[in-house]
Amino acid sequence: MKKLLISLAIGLGLISIIYAQPAVRVWTGIRIEALRPSTGTDLRPLPLAAHWNLGEEKDGFSPAYQMKMLDQGHYLLPWFLMPNVFAQTDDPRWLTYYEAAIKRAAQLKLPISLVSTQWEHLLSTDDAYFKLPLDRNPNVVTSSGEVRKEVSPFGPVDPWREVGAKWGSSRMMKKLQEWYPNPPLILFVSNNEHTRLEWIKADEDRRFVAKYGRNRDAEFKRKVVGDGWIERYRALQQGFVSGLGSQAWKDKARFIGYESFGPPHFARWPGWLEHSLYSSQRISPWPLAWDGASPPFYVFNWSTITDYTLFSPQVEAMNWVFMLDETYRLNPSFWFEISTWDGNEPNAENDKRKFYQRSGQQYSPARYGGMVQFGMWLLRPRVVRDFRGYRETLDQAEPYFIPIVQAVDRVHQNSTLRDFWQKGRLVPNRARAHPYQTIVPPEYQKVDRWFLLNTSLDPQQPWEMGTVIPVYSLAIVKGNAPQRQWLIYAHSPLGLRKGVRINVPDFGSIQMDVTVDGSFFTIDEQSRTVSKVN
Repeated sequence: MKKLLISLAIGLGLISIIYAQPAVRVWTGIRIEALRPSTGTDLRPLPLAAHWNLGEEKDGFSPAYQMKMLDQGHYLLPWFLMPNVFAQTDDPRWLTYYEAAIKRAAQLKLPISLVSTQWEHLLSTDDAYFKLPLDRNPNVVTSSGEVRKEVSPFGPVDPWREVGAKWGSSRMMKKLQEWYPNPPLILFVSNNEHTRLEWIKADEDRRFVAKYGRNRDAEFKRKVVGDGWIERYRALQQGFVSGLGSQAWKDKARFIGYESFGPPHFARWPGWLEHSLYSSQRISPWPLAWDGASPPFYVFNWSTITDYTLFSPQVEAMNWVFMLDETYRLNPSFWFEISTWDGNEPNAENDKRKFYQRSGQQYSPARYGGMVQFGMWLLRPRVVRDFRGYRETLDQAEPYFIPIVQAVDRVHQNSTLRDFWQKGRLVPNRARAHPYQTIVPPEYQKVDRWFLLNTSLDPQQPWEMGTVIPVYSLAIVKGNAPQRQWLIYAHSPLGLRKGVRINVPDFGSIQMDVTVDGSFFTIDEQSRTVSKVN
């Protein structure tokens, strides 16, 4: 009997090891891809999935939920609420939230992200900074001596560094370092939406006027405002790092800002420059102010943007392609991810799903996944970070997260997709130009900005912002003529489209059925065969 029990125990142990092996490969893969350099190698980093809902409220995307998904073999980069500066290490709520999951992440040697409010908000909301004397105040100070609750790129730098140190040295942050002494990578992700002085209002800050005088031109203002933000956000991050107790955490910390990237609305209308920090030869200062960005690939519910018209995330994000090239020249290690959202806000009248319903359309997780996959293959980000409100539950939001997880897993698990992701080149469609052509700076007039392939369903030109795009398609190519191979991705937001003819630059026309959730086909130049990717 004893021998039988021993044999059963050994057998069960072997079974558990066999079942654990795929998950172990996933955990190792997550670590490898998170640590793979952004540039300078032949292989692009494969994507990972993450979220803005941090599970601090009941039934959300909690750390426990994430650990379950990791055990199931999904390619997630774990995300946690970054501890508030006042969080106490003996608070049962936070011990339950953090301890087991952080220790599990340490056991698996996984990278982690700590997602937070905007750290600099304390400069405006904490009287210790907001009520500082005018010459030491980091906020906007007007000519009349009024202090506004918005940070200034011309105020003193030291308060930024001091606030950063407060976040990095909090009690709970120290506890996390005890639980996970040596992570391979820590992303500190800021919501990055604190009110800042706009460059068009630079004259309203008396420090700007005192230093530069009035009547400076727009180019000058954008440049010095951008330079001011670079100095201050880097000081904030340096202070943060100085507050961390662990040298390993200091070495592995990277700071990511939501929307800390160039403008997707580049050249859309004459006023686009007022909503950018472009200066000559630099579309944006943010790659020099941050270690990475998570710009919004969003269908904003307050806007007329949709997922099925010319005015769409798919078209706007094409502007990011040349900006990414510039970003990597300025900051080769820059961490580029995207945040995604469908505009769903259930209790709001402008909820995007209600808009689609009023238009007689159906909106499904599959449709959302099709749009997100287009953004993924257009930009090939390191992380796809879905957005939902912090009180949304898994019942409400998980059905729309799963298509993202599946799209990410698919890149890792399908050898064809993996190869094109890592080695392929995005194909421009030079037969047409990007429709945004208003006040394009000279240095960007010849860059490729249009990647939507021509199809048999395209509406007649010219297109307007509300023109319906039946099929969004793009191509990735690898190899050189005459032995090239192409990957075609296409999705049709409003329903299945059969027998769509798509023109592939340097190859010709192919025919494919295009689904709502997205279809992949490959082309081989030598054999001239077209194959569906399963």
